[in-house]
Amino acid sequence: MKIVRFGAPGAEKPGLVDEAGRIRDLTGHLDGVTGATLQPDELAWLKAIDTDALPLAPEGVRLGVPLTGIGKIMCIGRNYREHAAEMDNDLPVEPLLFMKANSAINGPYDDVLIPRGSVQMDYEAELAVVIGRRAKYVSEADALSHVGAYTIINDVSEREFQRERGGQMTKGKSGDTFAPIGPWLVTVDEIADPQNLHVTTKVDGVLRQQGITADMVFPVAHLISYLSQFFTLHPGDIIATGTPAGVAGGMKPPGWVKAGQVVTISIDGLGEQRSTYVADK
Repeated sequence: MKIVRFGAPGAEKPGLVDEAGRIRDLTGHLDGVTGATLQPDELAWLKAIDTDALPLAPEGVRLGVPLTGIGKIMCIGRNYREHAAEMDNDLPVEPLLFMKANSAINGPYDDVLIPRGSVQMDYEAELAVVIGRRAKYVSEADALSHVGAYTIINDVSEREFQRERGGQMTKGKSGDTFAPIGPWLVTVDEIADPQNLHVTTKVDGVLRQQGITADMVFPVAHLISYLSQFFTLHPGDIIATGTPAGVAGGMKPPGWVKAGQVVTISIDGLGEQRSTYVADK
């Protein structure tokens, strides 16, 4: 099942994607899409709805962030072997965690704003894990049962802010619009193996990233278990699981994204998001 939110910013409605790829309007059945929507009982109720009986959304309608009420955005650094190699970094012995501000949340087709003074804009295509069931001190064997859905997140980064302005991830990772999420939430029954998904990024149609989640240093189940040892994971929390090789900062010379360029990210089974990078005013 693919769950979406569609409509103008601030006025999005809940919807489902039918087998033909059309958006169906869930208004009247669901007030909104939150972490609570991804709990097992709620998902079972949604799956029982006759999708073909739902009204069609307007063709070409804007897609918003596929859920609201997102709690934590937890990001894992250096979690793909080939990406660590391209950056001349050692592989971590434990997951490298940083947080991304919720004010960075952005729609999957909305513009990404290039901050004033920025000179090193980058992208990071990532599998996003959306928690659907409370997780605290969970085992790795039980970890995937706490996943409500998967989606795509672009961990947009400004590398100079990140590395040369005091060495802080937060400044380089949390700019306004720096977290495009979507296009939709895909429930776990549609993803047979989260460690066998191809991840692709193109800039203006030119291939930049082409990886597979099997290259992760720490797989999804390990990340959920690991993080749950330090704090509780709640429905609606998101784990951005790291990015494969091919980021702009890893190119020689670097291929920083400029104003007007379009970044397109796709992951097997999760659809595609597309963002135009534009100068902030």
